[in-house]
Amino acid sequence: MSEGRVARVTHIIAGSPKSFEDAIQVGFKRAIKTLRGITGLRIQELRVAVKDDKIAEYRVKMEVIFVLED
Repeated sequence: MSEGRVARVTHIIAGSPKSFEDAIQVGFKRAIKTLRGITGLRIQELRVAVKDDKIAEYRVKMEVIFVLED
């Protein structure tokens, strides 16, 4: 009988002064430092921080999905 896989989800908020895409990369690069078995990301929210009438930071809230080890 084969066994299935079990995954876990954790949330990360990351920011970048460049773009949403860069903020995603920042969050992903940080996640792979401590989480093993990442199988996907789901972007839940996009926000911007405004300072002096300009966009100061692009922020993303994302779910990081990873498989639990045996």
